[in-house]
Amino acid sequence: MSAQHAHTEPHPTFKELHQQTARFMVPSLKRSLGQLANTFLPYIALWVMMVYTMNHGYPYWATLIMVLPAAALLIRVFIIFHDCCHTSFFKSQRANQLLGFFFGMLTFTPYGEWGTAHLEHHSTVANLERRGVGDVWTMTVEEYKNAGFWLRLGYRLVRNPFVMFGLGPIYVFFIKNRFSHKGASRREWMSVLLTNLAILGILVLAYFTIGLKTYLLIQVPIEYMAGVFGIWLFYVQHQFDPTHWYPPERWDYMTASIFSSSYYKLPKVLQWISGNIGLHHVHHINPRIPNYSLQACLDATPFLQQVVPLTLGKSLKSINMNLWDEEQDRLVSFRSLRKGA
Repeated sequence: MSAQHAHTEPHPTFKELHQQTARFMVPSLKRSLGQLANTFLPYIALWVMMVYTMNHGYPYWATLIMVLPAAALLIRVFIIFHDCCHTSFFKSQRANQLLGFFFGMLTFTPYGEWGTAHLEHHSTVANLERRGVGDVWTMTVEEYKNAGFWLRLGYRLVRNPFVMFGLGPIYVFFIKNRFSHKGASRREWMSVLLTNLAILGILVLAYFTIGLKTYLLIQVPIEYMAGVFGIWLFYVQHQFDPTHWYPPERWDYMTASIFSSSYYKLPKVLQWISGNIGLHHVHHINPRIPNYSLQACLDATPFLQQVVPLTLGKSLKSINMNLWDEEQDRLVSFRSLRKGA
């Protein structure tokens, strides 16, 4: 184990760790409803205020200043959607499905399609032979060296920060999520279709009420800003130093969950906005824990506290970590290849 992951607590088995965290799996209806109240209601209130400014002659900047807080709340909406995909927000599976579909519609993300890919991500995280579903495209140094010109170019474009975080939200939420993946099941295909129809219904409703232009000038900036920060959070959950990737013969779920998932220690306000998802190693160890119980679980589990936190400042260095070097067992930059490192 690397020095960065050194710990003093005895190394529990996965069964023991699961038993230690199991009591946090039970959803609290009171806390779930409270989170809906402090997230969805202010989001709708901001939306109403933005419509008012648009339809009463206020300058557009008066509307745009509310985009950032609305986007912050939409990130929390997505975290609740994410919990629903893990059937962890409510005890009732049906309630999770209904809320997941509704919040998926608000975030332009199909519940069934995204949820299936995300669950596969959990079962394959940091497995070098099972990359490509529900994760950030990551090539090894050897793969990159042996790739042709166009594949290298495509990879460099995708890993470019301006493309990933600037154009990425447009591609993911406005284009990619409108289509099911090749080989999708009927459930996945239907979730994409129904989400698209629901979004179309919202557009039609907007056209006959507040006006289509008003809707687009409000929702598109909110969706885009939430997407920028959402993709960053998703990226830094597994793309950081020192993360780990493992060949199949050395991979196991517990090790990958803890040492390939970041403990992103954010300021309290950002932790609230991101629904504790920065405690990602805790989430991967037990995905059935609702987001509002992750901090309590961490506080009660000494072994999980031994993972060295990733600070906000240090996380920014992750932007230049582009390739997995199997020899060094770490992420490296494109620049390190040019230097012959």
